[in-house]
Amino acid sequence: MAETTTAGLLDEVMAELATLEDPKMREANEKRGDDHGVNLSKLRAVAKRLKTQQDLALALWATDNTAARLLALLVCRPKAFERGQLNTMLRESRAPKVHDWLVNYVVKNSPHAEELRVSWTVDPDPVVASAGWALTSERVAKKPEGLDLPALLNTIEAEMKDAPDRLQWAMNHTLAFIGIEHAGYRARALDIGERLEVLKDYPTPPNCTSPFAPSWINEMVSRQENGTGSRRS
Repeated sequence: MAETTTAGLLDEVMAELATLEDPKMREANEKRGDDHGVNLSKLRAVAKRLKTQQDLALALWATDNTAARLLALLVCRPKAFERGQLNTMLRESRAPKVHDWLVNYVVKNSPHAEELRVSWTVDPDPVVASAGWALTSERVAKKPEGLDLPALLNTIEAEMKDAPDRLQWAMNHTLAFIGIEHAGYRARALDIGERLEVLKDYPTPPNCTSPFAPSWINEMVSRQENGTGSRRS
């Protein structure tokens, strides 16, 4: 009976997602590699109505539909996944938004986050490695005990300049977070950022912080000293 119920609900949800599809939004999203046209606020509203449903989440993920997978990540139970499941899911994540939500909404809240961080960071696939660096940034900011920050800076200094885009972006986040959160390594983080010039010319909207690490570090440290703002760009 449970399988029938889940299958029926899956059909209903997929039909609803189809009605939310906007061709113009799909066109804009596809420029970023995300092949869906569903407004994310509307997707979150669907998730809020459905609440947590692990069986439905698994069924949605299995469709290989990007909008359905994003919804799956909103209604799943992060602690219910085995390490191997999460590893497989990351490697199946074609769309950047699915990859990002899987890491930030699910893996970070999983008991397997640290094991996956260690294994993913050294993975030969740069997209997988970028997930490891995203988890490393989280640890640098929230739980740095046990991390070898000088070794991380050595790796960033040696590899970030020539890294593929998504891996470079994630490593740059770690560099910035080290500089923002750890005053003892700030000068070195700033020096690495200045010399490598990664994302120095990245187009940044008005009133947003540049992802160029030295600018980001200096802005966030200034905000911290003034008691305002967060570390995010």
